Amino acid sequence: MRFLFVDSIVDMVAGRSIEAEHVFDPAEDFFRDHFPGFPVVPGVLLTEMMGQAAAMCLNAESRKTGRGKAMLAQIRSASFREWVKPGERATIRAEIRTSQAEYATAACSAEVGGRRACTADLLFTFLPLSEFAADDRDAVLESYLASRGEGKG
Repeated sequence: MRFLFVDSIVDMVAGRSIEAEHVFDPAEDFFRDHFPGFPVVPGVLLTEMMGQAAAMCLNAESRKTGRGKAMLAQIRSASFREWVKPGERATIRAEIRTSQAEYATAACSAEVGGRRACTADLLFTFLPLSEFAADDRDAVLESYLASRGEGKG
């Protein structure tokens, strides 16, 4: 299973807000069992999707501040209102509420077809880049920044 749930960044203000998109491929294995005859995206994957988008927003800012890579540390709350089905495009939004050297918080949501599917309040911590593989990179974030002439910063 591919564990990247952000296909593209639509708009972003580094360290403040992000809008991104993802389509869950109908061929994903989890749809067979969640649920037979009524396939929907598990809530934990929707939460991970929102967390990944918020982390990209924080990491774009961290490229300049050097505070490290944002890592989801706590799901403070999550709420699921609508089913997300295979092949539907999710629009993900995150607003960074608090951003300190050691932690950050984000208010996140995802919509499908103009309907709010889920929301989450998330807490992030930061790990030094030296903790990750030397070739660790975020192709989605790098592509967005390059399209805006921001390069590797």
